[in-house]
Amino acid sequence: MTQVLDKPVRPAPPVSYAAERTAKRRALLEWVAVHSLGVAAALFFTLPFVFVFLTSLMSDSQALSRDLVPHTWEWGNYKAVLDTPGFLTWWKNTLIYAGLGTVLTVVSSIPVAYALAKFRFRGRNLALMLVISMMMLPPQVVIIPMYLFWAKQLDLSGTLWPLIIPMAFGDAFSIFLLRQFLMTIPNEYLDAARVDGCGDLRTLLKVVLPMAKPGIAAVALFQFFYAWNDYFGPQIYASENPGAWTLSYGLESFKGAHHTDWNLTMAATVLVMAPVILVFFFAQKAFVEGVTLTGVKG
Repeated sequence: MTQVLDKPVRPAPPVSYAAERTAKRRALLEWVAVHSLGVAAALFFTLPFVFVFLTSLMSDSQALSRDLVPHTWEWGNYKAVLDTPGFLTWWKNTLIYAGLGTVLTVVSSIPVAYALAKFRFRGRNLALMLVISMMMLPPQVVIIPMYLFWAKQLDLSGTLWPLIIPMAFGDAFSIFLLRQFLMTIPNEYLDAARVDGCGDLRTLLKVVLPMAKPGIAAVALFQFFYAWNDYFGPQIYASENPGAWTLSYGLESFKGAHHTDWNLTMAATVLVMAPVILVFFFAQKAFVEGVTLTGVKG
C-alpha cells in the first residue's frame, strides 16, 4: 500500500524593497492629490467670503484700491450699516418671514408626506405626481393671478402675508423630501405602535417624528434659506411699502444709495449672510444626514 506524501509548501517570495517603496510613494501621491483638490475647492468657495469680509473693514478710499488687507480695521462700518434708517426693520421682517414661514411649512408638510409615504389609498400615486408637477412649475408662471388675488381681492399688497400664508398649506419640495425620508422608516415600528393601541395621529407624533428629526431639520433649513434669500417675492408684494422690505430686497436699495461706498455695501452683505452661515454651521450634521437619507429608498 503506497503512502502519499504531502508536497512541501513553498514560502511566498519576499516582497522586494523597491516594490514596497513604490507602493508607499504611490499612496503618498494619492493622498497629496486628494487633499490638494480638497484644499483647492475649499479656497474656491471660501476666498470670496474672505474678500467681502476684508473689504467691509476698509476705509472708503482703500475699498476702491487694489489692496486686499485693510490698513486700519474699520469696525465702525458695521455700526454705520446698523444705524441706516430701515435696516433693523428689514432684519425684523426677514426674521418673521423666514421663521414663521419655516414653521408653517414644516407643520403643514409633515402630515401630507406621512400619508404619501405610509398610507395605502386610491389615488396616492396621482397625488404624488401632482406634488412633483408643482415642483416643476416656476413661480413666475402663476405670479399674475396670484398677485391679483392677494392684492386686489384681499388687499394685502405692501405686506409679506401673501408670501407667509401660502406656506400654511404645504410646500411641494418639502413634502417630497419628507416623503422620501419617511420611506426609510421601517413599517414594523408603525405596526408595533398600532398593536399597542396608538392611532395614526399618535403614531405620527410619538413614533415617526422622533425618528424623522434629520429629515425635518433638512426641510426646515431649506425653507429657512429660501425665505431668507428670497428677492422675487418681496419685490412683487412688498416693494411699495419700505416698512415691509426684507434684507434681500433692502440690500439692493442700500447698494443703490451707497454705490461708491463699497466698504459699507460689503458690511451690509456680511450682516445679511452671517445668520445663514451660523445656522448652517450649527445644524450641518442634521442637514447632511437628512439630505443623505432621503435618497436611500424610493
